[in-house]
Order: sequence, then C-alpha cells, then structure tokens
Amino acid sequence: MEVTLTCPALGEHIASAHIIKVLVKEGDLLKLEQSVVEVESEKAAAEVPSTVEGTIKKIFVKSGDVVKVGDPLLLVASEVATKVVSEVAKVAEKLPPQKFAHTHAPMVVTLPKEVLQSQHSIATAAAPSVRRFAREIGIDLKFVTGSGVQGRISIEDVKSYAKNIHQGTSQGTPQGGIKETLPDFSKWGEITTEPMSAIRKKTAEHLSYAWSTIPTVTQFDKADITQLEQWRSVTITTLLIKVLAAALKQFPKFNTSIDMDKNTIISKKFYNVGVAVDTDRGLLVPVIKGVDQKNLATIASELQELSTKAKERKLSMEEMQGGCITISNLGGVGGTHFTPIIHSPEVAILGVCRSEMQSVYVQSEGKFVARLMLPLSLSYDHRVIDGVEGIRFLRWIISALENPLLLL
Repeated sequence: MEVTLTCPALGEHIASAHIIKVLVKEGDLLKLEQSVVEVESEKAAAEVPSTVEGTIKKIFVKSGDVVKVGDPLLLVASEVATKVVSEVAKVAEKLPPQKFAHTHAPMVVTLPKEVLQSQHSIATAAAPSVRRFAREIGIDLKFVTGSGVQGRISIEDVKSYAKNIHQGTSQGTPQGGIKETLPDFSKWGEITTEPMSAIRKKTAEHLSYAWSTIPTVTQFDKADITQLEQWRSVTITTLLIKVLAAALKQFPKFNTSIDMDKNTIISKKFYNVGVAVDTDRGLLVPVIKGVDQKNLATIASELQELSTKAKERKLSMEEMQGGCITISNLGGVGGTHFTPIIHSPEVAILGVCRSEMQSVYVQSEGKFVARLMLPLSLSYDHRVIDGVEGIRFLRWIISALENPLLLL
C-alpha cells in the first residue's frame, strides 16, 4: 500500500515552511521516526520525522521549496499499511453478512499509529459545521491550527485565526501599524537584495508587535560581582537563570501575562527562563523549564545543549515555548547598557552587558577600590509593573549576585 507523507503542523499559526534540506532519497528504506526533511518556519528550524515505515517511491520536494501544512513530501510503499488493510479485509470476509444488518454499532478496527498518523495528515480534521463556517467567512482550514484531539479544528479555532488576521498579527503588522514605502536606493549606487530568512522575518514581526503594543520602561543598574567572580564555576548566564527564578517567586507580578481582550492578568505558578541565542539565521529563545527545581550544574548542561541545538537548527517548538522571563546577554560581545525588547507575552526581560573593572567608593573602607561591575538593563511592561516594583526587582537580583553565600 502506498502512503503519502505530508508536511505536518509545525506550530500555532504556522502555515508554511522552507525546505532547507532533503535527508532521504528515492529507493531508501524508511524507518519510523526517521528524519526525512529539514525545514525552516517563521519560528524555528526543525527536522520532520517519518510517521510510516517502507520504501520511498517518490520525493515531491527539493531544497528551497516552500511547503504548506498538508502538502505531500514523500510517497512511501508501506508493508505495514498493506498488512493492516489485508487483515481488515480477512476479518470482514469471515463476518456473517446478516451481522451488518442487525448491528447498530460501527465496526471498530484499531490501526497502527503510523497508519493513523499518515491518514490523519492527508485531510484536515474538522466537522462539517466548522468547514461551512470557515467557508462563509473566507478562511482556508489548511492554515488553521486545531486545538482539539489529534489537531481537530473547532469553530473557536477558526474565529481565533480570523481575529488574528483582522488585527494584522498574522502578517506581523500591529493593529494601527503603518508600512512605509522605501525609495529606489539603486539610483544612488549599486545595491544587492536578498530575502529575509523565515526566522529573521518572524523575529522582525514579533519584536515590531511588542515594541508598538507594550508600554515599556527600562531601568539600569550595576552589580558588584567581584566576590562572585572568585568562586563561580559556571557562566554568568547560568547564575542569572537561577537568580531570576528565585526573583519571580519574590515578585510574582513579573511572572504574569496580560490579556487585554479579556482585561485579565494571568499569574503563573511555574518558573521557566528563556535565553536569547544568536544564530546565523536570527535570534532564537530556547527555554529552561522548571528552573526552581534544578541545580546550577543541571541548568548549565541544559543551557549548553539548547544553545547548541539552536545553532544547529535542531530546536523544537516545544523547547522555545512556556517562558516566564527572558535573559539577553551581550557580555560576550561588549557594550555598557541597552534597552532589550520584551519577549511577548512575557512582561519583563533582563539585559546583560560586559562586566568591567571600575573605581568604586566603598564607604566601609572610606576609599575608592577597584571592583568588577556588571551592567544590567531591566525592561518591563508598565501596564502590569510600576516603576518602584521594577527597581526593587532589579535591586533584589543585584543583591543576590553581590552575596554569593545567599545565592548558594
């Protein structure tokens, strides 16, 4: 039996992706969960695994192609699927014909997961009423992500997608936003033009939305990390991940998200910290989950693993979701202070620059001494957090860094 392997749903509101590389060839024996193509969507790069076993008969895509959710990728001759169909046929032949006339319950046949997944990927799961509603308002269900069992699409999913389009968030243009027409630069000299990568495009859209919709305040300060530097065995980023999780417990307003549509504030009882990672395709933000339950060694290991996956295009969508607050560390490059843009729907982000030796007056010693100072920038959503709360939060972080024993 031949099975068509299609492009799966890649994440909420992601309708298409670029094929970066085809990882198999025609005639290959395909295994379950084997990666078949590497794709780059608006939010991340990922490898698409096979949901069926068999021999690859035809490949429908090539590097550089743009595919939509549901588009065919491979045609696979699957012995497993053939056997299942054959067994179902044998069972049906043995059933007495009159059984069908008197039974009121449908015959249920349990198929292997790979067959179910392949069949499910061919068609969009939605009730006739949902399909009719989508047609009436002009929405293509191929672009809608279902929230139900096995991705089944509800009327609420269609309404949500339509609302996003209406507000411009699907195109990355905030409500009320204006696009400016650029001049013809070529009349002043030679130019070259290249398309944005999918991730760079999504980053630009996301940050533009955050910048234009979130009233942001940024406060600056410095932490004296002279003592900390003498004993630390992990990176400053690792330490800050742990400190931020503790700070969120002390200042719960920083662990919220705001829903302006419903005029509610969502408080979170988990402590996940995102870390901005610079890649050759743009900025990605993997998330360390459950930081409050992990020690520094575990956090350091996970941070290294996620950073490597980000640079190698192997981050999954799940690994970039669920953040409560984000760290953007430019210390490896330089700078003194900067104003980081909040990673919506979070309400705060901590910017870190390069530490440097400075002459600081120590009152207890009555003189100026050389101290290693770490510049910090805290941006926060003024709709949720007031200025005095912002500086208290930042000073709490600084106090933790300046007292290593307290940090331990």
